[in-house]
Amino acid sequence: MVDDLVEFAQYDPELADGIKWLDEQARQKGVSFYDMVFEVLYKHDVNSRAKQWLNSRN
Repeated sequence: MVDDLVEFAQYDPELADGIKWLDEQARQKGVSFYDMVFEVLYKHDVNSRAKQWLNSRN
């Protein structure tokens, strides 16, 4: 799936910028690009679930 996004980025400048940013972040942290994508998606999932849980409490 990630490889498909990278390929599609040639047609979407905003996606290409995001991928470049992710690649730079991965280099700075000394992790692979795929590990960085996983980290971002994992954080997004955790935050979404936390917001959903919080909304169900109100």
